Amino acid sequence: MKAAKLYAPQILKIEDVDVPEVDDEEVLIENKVALTCGTDLKMYKRGHPYAKLPLTIGHEFAGVIVKVGSKVKNFKEGDRVVAVNSAPCNICFYCKRGKQNLCEKIEENMIGFTAEGAYAQYVKVPAKIVKQNMHIIPEHVSFEEAAILEPLACVVHGNQLLNLSIKDDVAIIGAGPIGLLHLQLIKAEGCKAIVIDLFKDRLKVAEELGADVTINASEVDAINEVRKLTNGRGVDVAIEAVGLPETWRNAIALTRKGGETLLFGGCKPGELVELDASHIHYGELTIKGAFHHTPLAVEKALKLITSKTIKIDKMISCKMNLNDIEKALKLMAEGKAVKVAIIP
Repeated sequence: MKAAKLYAPQILKIEDVDVPEVDDEEVLIENKVALTCGTDLKMYKRGHPYAKLPLTIGHEFAGVIVKVGSKVKNFKEGDRVVAVNSAPCNICFYCKRGKQNLCEKIEENMIGFTAEGAYAQYVKVPAKIVKQNMHIIPEHVSFEEAAILEPLACVVHGNQLLNLSIKDDVAIIGAGPIGLLHLQLIKAEGCKAIVIDLFKDRLKVAEELGADVTINASEVDAINEVRKLTNGRGVDVAIEAVGLPETWRNAIALTRKGGETLLFGGCKPGELVELDASHIHYGELTIKGAFHHTPLAVEKALKLITSKTIKIDKMISCKMNLNDIEKALKLMAEGKAVKVAIIP
């Protein structure tokens, strides 16, 4: 089968590799679609602390089961399924405290990071993912819609950390895939959404998905614009969905006194961020980090997809062949594509 294997940052090769063998508790999926992801782009550009290279990357996918291990229950050959990239152990320190997203063994058999990924014609799903985080796709849901499950589950988890109220003013920094998922979720909860980005094409998509206001930070001072819109206060909630020190600082600066800042985008490991201590202290800000997903968040995300609450069609900019995966990632880097559907 063909697979896109990353050997080092910016060294990605399309190769012929063996179709994976599955054990008694695993399944093999014939991949129908894989979606590009901001994390994959970061991995391609600079590596990733979890990634064990060389490795077939990609982790947002959906397809049809072609082989089932003898001990697998609830699934059979021919099932249309979607799986996320990991599952918790449920026995470690963090899992026992209800923080399955912080599981001490989350890196074990992580699709696209420590296990072979989804930019390939076939994907093997490890046993603990089969048991906890693989689901049947309803007939009225397309493979492309289902494949958004993993990033949406992460967004759902982040959303669950917030204390949102109807009609809250929410600023989202970043109109990439994650920012646009946050946008749709907060709009479904009745909030006002201000979306900030540097690329007009992505801001156009944000408008189509319901953003009340969009701000092009390459043309105006976004912080001043937000203050104008909120009588000088700032927003009730600011969500950072980029992962840079500058945008972390800006998210905090956008947040009003007594408000919440969700730092969703991950900066480089070891990177330090200077923050306005006075605003945080005297403004009584609540600042939260958000990472990964839980099985409950995965289930909720699937319900949002099947109910058509989340629209994926406007987020997929184009479809491309697996051979063009580098082109697809570069389109994302240039802000010319939100997501690309890779057809293996």
